Amino acid sequence: MMKLQNNIIPKLKRNAFLLPIGLCFFQNMAQAQHHLTEMVQEPITHADSVRGNINAPERTWWDVLKYDIIVKVDDDAQTIKGSNKITYKVVKDSYPAFMQIDLQEPMEIDSVIFGESRKLNFTRDGNAFHINVPKQKYLGTGSIEVFFHGKPKKAVKAPWDGGWVWAKDSLNRPWITVACQGLGASAWYPCKDVQDDEPNQGASLSVITKKDLVEVGNGRLKSETTYGNEWKEYTWEVKNPINNYTIVPYIGYYVPINATYAGLKGKLDVTLWALDYNKTRAQQHSLPEVMRMLKAFEYWFGPYPFYEDGYQLVDAPHLGMEHQSAVAYGNHYLNGYLGRDLSGTGQGDKFDFIIVHESGHEWFANNITSKDIADMWIHESFTNYSETLFTEYYYGKEAGQEYCYGIRKNIVNDKPIIGPYNVNREGSGDMYYKGANMINSIRSAIGDDKLFREILIGMNKDFYHSTVTSTDIENYINKKSGKDFTSTFQQYLTTTQIPQLEYAFSKEKNKFYFRYVNCLDSFNMPLTLISKKASLKVIPSTKWQSISISNGQLEMLNPTNIEFQYYISTKKVAEPEN
Repeated sequence: MMKLQNNIIPKLKRNAFLLPIGLCFFQNMAQAQHHLTEMVQEPITHADSVRGNINAPERTWWDVLKYDIIVKVDDDAQTIKGSNKITYKVVKDSYPAFMQIDLQEPMEIDSVIFGESRKLNFTRDGNAFHINVPKQKYLGTGSIEVFFHGKPKKAVKAPWDGGWVWAKDSLNRPWITVACQGLGASAWYPCKDVQDDEPNQGASLSVITKKDLVEVGNGRLKSETTYGNEWKEYTWEVKNPINNYTIVPYIGYYVPINATYAGLKGKLDVTLWALDYNKTRAQQHSLPEVMRMLKAFEYWFGPYPFYEDGYQLVDAPHLGMEHQSAVAYGNHYLNGYLGRDLSGTGQGDKFDFIIVHESGHEWFANNITSKDIADMWIHESFTNYSETLFTEYYYGKEAGQEYCYGIRKNIVNDKPIIGPYNVNREGSGDMYYKGANMINSIRSAIGDDKLFREILIGMNKDFYHSTVTSTDIENYINKKSGKDFTSTFQQYLTTTQIPQLEYAFSKEKNKFYFRYVNCLDSFNMPLTLISKKASLKVIPSTKWQSISISNGQLEMLNPTNIEFQYYISTKKVAEPEN
């Protein structure tokens, strides 16, 4: 069992902040403390391994090409029924006679059809179904259609507690959606519920709902069909690969606000879906903010990754989620996070946190996706840092650095950021604020903002629509920066220590002594300090080193300057003996 450090709760009581764990952010201290208690991990079970093992033989012999999902929604009974046609490619010549399809209790699979009409047998192992399939040709294409029904898990506090959201708008009308990151898409539809296998050719989602409601989905609306006086079917489709958990319906009294953005790849279709009574607020608040976001992020990260599917921002009955090409929005048309600045510096009041953060995930989470959720820092650390980059783009580097430094007070250092692999477990919620400060420290160590931006753009180009591991990202940054940050990643992602720089000056103040403590023996993050008068580059280790310094360099070597740029502490000590 993984235990929390004893000092976590007292720290929460001292600092009134919003703690990010897993999906997004907590709104108050009681909620944060309650979730910290729940974070005491249960032992890893058979079910965890069945769900989380991305290398299971029943999964690896087939590669998902496309999902075609049909679901009928009964909001009175809060039940759904439908099917998912899974088209796949056989990628191994030898494989077991079964394929694993995930669908969580209490949902049920009714039948599975292979090809056009062959009914397949299956057995259930908790939340996994083992489908007995015929032998198929290597590199050939096949399909199964899985019919299902049930009353899916209801989200108690979306998006933190995942499931279906059966809400009412302010006029007491139905307002329905799903938020299932972490919980998994298999909470409501049958699929291969792992992040490392996205449908290469995209997905379609057809939703049958009551006729007077409007359904919004990912990508583009392909068709609308009315059935009698009661039901209507909407079919949406994405052309690009997509994460399972970001395929969601939104059902309510929506109206569209259509616009275009002149982006790096040409015209990008932008649609805001607001509840009818929110249309004016969305036009006045959200649309300009979306355009600002796109401009800043295309500068920092390269082209928006899903031009073929467009960009949508959709009013949601919960705070927000990064649903691909259909971002969920519930920030009440306020700047900050529900009107509050997470950094406490005033910089966070200058932008709508949910529009910026959740849209940042289009590049980091949806374009570049971690294979295992243990590596979710790839999603959250870069996206959290996107808030700093957005601030910098519009208000200058000093403002961005101030924001990044301000969010450090939200770091808990409870457990490693990288979680255990192959068991569907995330690591610490520090993947947000601590991860962002790790990236900022690496950027400062590189000491070349032009190169740093090229690395971010290069990642989104070279890993375009790809699933990756932590090692992939670490090696990429090492190679492109020309510096070895292996020990830096290991320090911040796998330990809870905050490295400390011990330093001293000679009596004449012309010599600087330095070393790292409270860190891995291998920790050697470079320190690059640059001012208008001088620059200084050193590579501290856990052994004492010294260099000669000038007066201009001496001015830069103060705790405030160093800690502002790097997530370390500093301590001045006596001059070490030779």
